[in-house]
Amino acid sequence: MPASRLFSSLLLKAERPSRTAGVIVAVASVAAATAIIYPLKQLAPVVSLGVVYLLAVVILSTFWGLAFGLGTALLSALAFNFFQLPPVGRLTLADSRNWAALAAFIVVAVAMGLVAELARTRALEADQRRHEADLAAELAQLLLGAARLEDALPVAAQRLAGALGVASALIELREVSGEERQLAFPLGSEGRRIGTLLLPASLPAGERARVRERVVPSLSSILAAARSRAELEAEVVETAALRRTDTVKTALLRAVSHDLRSPLTAISAAGEAIASPTLSLEEREELATVIQEEARRLSRLVDNLLDLSRLEAGAAEPHSQSASVEELVRAALAELTADEEEFSVTIEEDLPPVRVDSVQMERAFVNVLENARRHSGGHPVSVRARAVRGLGGVAGHRPAGERVIVRVVDRGPGIPPAQLERVFEPFYRAGSAAGGHRGSGLGLAIARGFAEANAGSLHVESLPGQGASFVFELPLQGPT
Repeated sequence: MPASRLFSSLLLKAERPSRTAGVIVAVASVAAATAIIYPLKQLAPVVSLGVVYLLAVVILSTFWGLAFGLGTALLSALAFNFFQLPPVGRLTLADSRNWAALAAFIVVAVAMGLVAELARTRALEADQRRHEADLAAELAQLLLGAARLEDALPVAAQRLAGALGVASALIELREVSGEERQLAFPLGSEGRRIGTLLLPASLPAGERARVRERVVPSLSSILAAARSRAELEAEVVETAALRRTDTVKTALLRAVSHDLRSPLTAISAAGEAIASPTLSLEEREELATVIQEEARRLSRLVDNLLDLSRLEAGAAEPHSQSASVEELVRAALAELTADEEEFSVTIEEDLPPVRVDSVQMERAFVNVLENARRHSGGHPVSVRARAVRGLGGVAGHRPAGERVIVRVVDRGPGIPPAQLERVFEPFYRAGSAAGGHRGSGLGLAIARGFAEANAGSLHVESLPGQGASFVFELPLQGPT
C-alpha cells in the first residue's frame, strides 16, 4: 500500500489510538527531538532548531487529538527550554524566545488538531453514507428480487438490525403505533402510508435522528417500489389467466360447435333414416351401428370436457388403490371396442400392481390408445408394459425407484420435435389423422393430467416418419 494511502487510512480512522499509546508516543517523540537537536547545534543556531519539536506536536495532534497535541506542545517547550536554551539545565520563561517557541508549538497543535478532527468527522460521515448506500442496495436486492414481498421482510429487517447495531427490527406492511419498548418509524411514499419500521426503544437519540433522516426515506422508496412490482406482477398474472381463460373458452366453443355437432348430426340423420319403411334389415342394422358409435364418441367427448374442467380446477383428487396394469389396459381396449388385430399387447409376467385411481388411469389409457389407433395408418398399435426396478426410470423424465413403464407405440407419421410438448396442450391438434378425422385435442392433455395426479408421468418420443411412442411411468408405491 502506498505511504499516502496508509497515512490517510490511519488518519481517518473513526476510533483514536489508545491514551496509553499516546502518552508513550508523546514522551518518546519529544525525547527523540531533543536528542536530534544536539548534533544539529553545529549546523544552525539553537534558537532556530525548535522546529524539530513540531513533528512530535503534529503527530500527536493528528492522531490523538487536540488535547494530546497541546500536552505535547507544552512538553516540547519545557524540554527545549531545559535542555537546549541557555541557561541549559534550568527552566526559565523570562526570555522572549521561550514564549515564542511555546506559542508556535501551541498554534501548530491547535491547527493540526482542528484539521485532523474535521477530516476525521468528514471521513466518519462519508463512511456512514457508504454503509447506508450499501444497506440500501442490499435491501433493494432483497425486497425487489423476492418472489413474495412478505417472505423477504424478515430477512430485510434482520439485515437492517445488524447494520444499525440493535437486537431486533421489524418491517410491517401496515400502520403500527409505537409503545414503551419499541419505536415506530412510519414508512410512506407520495403522501401514502405503506408500512412501519419498528426498532427497540433503547436506540440512542443520535441514531434515531439518523434513522429518521437517512434510513427511513430510502427504505420507504424501496418498499414502495417492491409493492408496486408485486402489484404489477399480480396484474400480469391475472391478465395472463384471463387470456388463458378466453383461449379455453374460444377453444371450447369451437369444440362444441364442431366436435359435438358432428356426432349429433350423424345421430339425427341416422335416426330419421331408420324410420323409413323402405329400409332393409341390413340397412337398419348399419344405421343402428352408426348411432351407437356416434353416441359413444359423443359420450367420450363429454367425459373429456368434464375431466378437463376437473383438472383445470384442481379437483381431480385420485382415490388410490392397488390395480393391475393389465386389467386397466384390457378395460381401456374394451371401452374402445377394439378388434384384436388393431392392438398388440405384451405384458411382462408377474408385473406387480400399481397404486393408482383405476377410473382415472383407465381414462388416460383410453385417450392415448384411441389417439394411437387414429394415427397408426391401419397398422397394429403396440402396447408393452414392464417393471423398472432400482433407480432407473426413463432418461430425461421423472425418476426413479421401482416403476411400471407402459409404452404405446404407433407406426404413423410421427410428431415433429417442435410439437412433442404441444400435443399435451388442451385443444391442440397436431395435424390430420388417418381417414381425415381429427380429435378434439383434449385426450392427451387429460391423459397427462391424470398420470401426474397419480404420481406418475406421460411423455412422448418420436421421430418424423417413424411413428410415436407414448410412455407412461407409474410408481409401484403411489401417494398414501
